[in-house]
Amino acid sequence: MADRYGSDVLGTDWRRPPRGRTTEQTADLGLVLEDATSGFCGEVVAVERDLGTVVLEDRHLKRRTFPLGPGFLLDGAPVSLVAPTPAAPAAPTRSASGSRLVRDHRARVALPSRILVEGKHDAELVEKVWGHDLRVEGVAVEMLHGVDDLVAVVDDFAPSAGRRLGILVDHLVPGSKESRIAERLDDRDHVLVVGHPYVDVWQAVKPARLGAQTWPSVPRAVEWKRGVCAAFGWPHESQADVARAWQHILSRVNSWTDLEPAFLGRVEELIDFVTSP
Repeated sequence: MADRYGSDVLGTDWRRPPRGRTTEQTADLGLVLEDATSGFCGEVVAVERDLGTVVLEDRHLKRRTFPLGPGFLLDGAPVSLVAPTPAAPAAPTRSASGSRLVRDHRARVALPSRILVEGKHDAELVEKVWGHDLRVEGVAVEMLHGVDDLVAVVDDFAPSAGRRLGILVDHLVPGSKESRIAERLDDRDHVLVVGHPYVDVWQAVKPARLGAQTWPSVPRAVEWKRGVCAAFGWPHESQADVARAWQHILSRVNSWTDLEPAFLGRVEELIDFVTSP
């Protein structure tokens, strides 16, 4: 008997979008995609896993940054982009600071001497490059959270011949607030205050590691870190965006060769000072 009403319309995927359902796609370099919202079409030239972004370059060599996730078309079909899985690095023979890597070495009990740095980002950068060396030597790095109370911190530490204190200060240039505070410690024994000229420790990373010739110039009325993020085209609306930006910058540091000499020399100077017999 003939079916007078045809097939059951609810028996098929009647909610299926005209272009099909979104599937997951790895954002491999060279993949040509279209942003479904703006219509921008280009080749994947960079994927920033820590920022959660992908960079497309069109045929006119114009680049635009988009967040990873849904909203892209691949050959007309909707896809959700995910970052590629990074390859496992080869086992190193030298530490990030360039010293010979000491394997199977248990960290020493920390020496009485200490190195103080201004904040979390400074500490993370020192750990990334000199962490191995500091553990071998037994040197602890602690955060100051700013230098306004530096004199009181030094008084409380009570430096001595066997308990030295090395201090790394940001933006230690003539006339700065930091330089005036550091000058109050010039006559202290067993204390060494050194610094770099950069507004923030972010600038201690060579800009070429981020694909730039120089660090952006940020107006004084704009918060420096957010201004940098905006100039690079990175998300910058929230503190979480700034934190992700720093992790992105830090991920570009693999060894001492990725840092500016003005920063390298000062950290090495402090390590020598606190580990001298």
